Amino acid sequence: MASHNELGKKGELIARQYVQEQAYEVLHTNWKWGRKEIDIIASREDCLVFFEVKTRMSDLYGWPEEAVGIRKQNYLQAAAEVFMARSPWIPTAIRFDIIAITFTQEDKYELAHFEDAF
Repeated sequence: MASHNELGKKGELIARQYVQEQAYEVLHTNWKWGRKEIDIIASREDCLVFFEVKTRMSDLYGWPEEAVGIRKQNYLQAAAEVFMARSPWIPTAIRFDIIAITFTQEDKYELAHFEDAF
C-alpha cells in the first residue's frame, strides 16, 4: 500500500475514535456507492452527519481542509443522497463535516473539526 494510503487509513482511524468520543454513533465507515466514498457516517441526537477526513504529514502544501473543494463537496452530497434514499431512518437534519488531521511528528498530530463545513 502506498504511504499516502497508509496515512489516510491512520487519519480515518483517529477521526473515528474522535467522533465516538464526541458522543456520535458511527453508522458506517468507508461507505461506498460506485466510485464514491463517504469516510464516516454518524448520528447524534436526530442529526445525520457525513464526515470527510483529510490527513496530511505537514502544512507545507496547505491545510487538509483546503483539499475539500466544490467538486469533492458535490461528490459527497451525491453519495449522501443515495445513502439517505436507501436508509429507512429519516433524520430531522443532515450535516457535512470535515475532520482535518495534520501530523506534527511521527505520532503527534493536530485535529480540527469543522462542523457544517458545506
